[in-house]
Amino acid sequence: MSFARLSLRWRILATALATVSLVWVVATSYAYVDARHEIEELLDGYLVQTASLLVARLAGEPAEIDVEHAPQLHRYARHLAFQVWADGKLRLHSANAPDGRMSEVDGFADVRIDGARWRVFSSDGGPGVVVQVGERGKERDELAGDLARNLLAPLAVALPLLALLLWPAVGLGLRPLRRIGEEVQRRDPRNLAPLDAAPMPDEVAPLASSLNALFARVGESIEQERRFTADAAHELRTPIAALRAQAQVALGATADDERRRALSGVVAGCDRGARLVEQLLTLARLDPLGLPRPLADVDLASLVRAGVADIAPDAVAKGTDVEVDAPVRAGVRGAPELLSILLRNLLDNAVRHSPAGSTVRVSVRAAPAGTVLEVVDDGPGVAADVLSRLGDRFFRQAGTREPGSGLGLSIVRRIAQLHAASVGYATNPAGRGLAVTVRFPALPVPAALPERHARRVTRPA
Repeated sequence: MSFARLSLRWRILATALATVSLVWVVATSYAYVDARHEIEELLDGYLVQTASLLVARLAGEPAEIDVEHAPQLHRYARHLAFQVWADGKLRLHSANAPDGRMSEVDGFADVRIDGARWRVFSSDGGPGVVVQVGERGKERDELAGDLARNLLAPLAVALPLLALLLWPAVGLGLRPLRRIGEEVQRRDPRNLAPLDAAPMPDEVAPLASSLNALFARVGESIEQERRFTADAAHELRTPIAALRAQAQVALGATADDERRRALSGVVAGCDRGARLVEQLLTLARLDPLGLPRPLADVDLASLVRAGVADIAPDAVAKGTDVEVDAPVRAGVRGAPELLSILLRNLLDNAVRHSPAGSTVRVSVRAAPAGTVLEVVDDGPGVAADVLSRLGDRFFRQAGTREPGSGLGLSIVRRIAQLHAASVGYATNPAGRGLAVTVRFPALPVPAALPERHARRVTRPA
């Protein structure tokens, strides 16, 4: 099983044991190197001391003794060897010493004798006298190996013992996390109440807070869907009832003119229902939608001119002028298709509520904080006490005669939110009608130019 699939308890236990082992090995390695150095110096000191004792013991005698072997008085004596040379002749040596000189240099030397490594110390014992004491390197290596094993051996006992102690300790530490999991698992899917806010460890509290925030968002989303469904059902009931009434009139009509008027009413009702359904679908897509990636640098002025060209037939048919005042380029960052929907809804709302002979003014300008889009109409306007409700779903001011569903400005607000833009409503500065202002954040590099461009759609004479 891979580490990624292990339980959290096993991960913590494995990580802790691996960390302890690593620290133990590193500490042991340091202790071994330091101890090996001290052992080498200590054993070198023994060689020097042994050579000094031999020099002191044989002072004035080496030339008088015959070649002989010193007896081995201990079983470890075979690890050491010594030689006493006088006038170039080997006078005294241990049984395991070679026949030739162990070293040709004074002081310490590492040499190989019969394929084995030796540590040799040579000392001047007087005129013509050389004392050499050596120790096999193998013995030193074995001593260092024993030291390393003694340092590492406790790890074999400590790790299992540490694992036995850590297992319940880790379980105790994870108990708050397990409690949250069990509480979420036992919950009814409809229960979105916050989790118990009892004191929790610092590592678990952010998870509980995030889950509570998620429950709040899900609950709000579900409530919005319920309201949306109820409002949509209510709004669809009216055009469907009107369609049914017109169809019944058409069925009962005996004259062609009466039947034609009823069928025309059916067609108009279908158009209103189709627009309502289109707006409902747009809102349904926008609710969970985030901006598509990657975002594009959009020329808002070009979108405005294209939007005005699309709405021109409706404006001409109603006898309404549409004036455009925009920079040659006004850059915003976002999704062009969503911004086109925002413009279409603003322009459609303004044209529908403006009387014949009036003017709808659309402007795009660069501001220090970003790009500003403004649509001003000469319609009946909105009472000051309901300006704050504009943009709510299905909200329509009482007494409004123009057909509509109250979703256009809701779509505008949602698209603006997706683009980090703000929407403001105010009375037309001329004292009549509505001014809608959308403020987009500035681009990293300003894209708007001071040069201005004007376009006018004129109603027929």
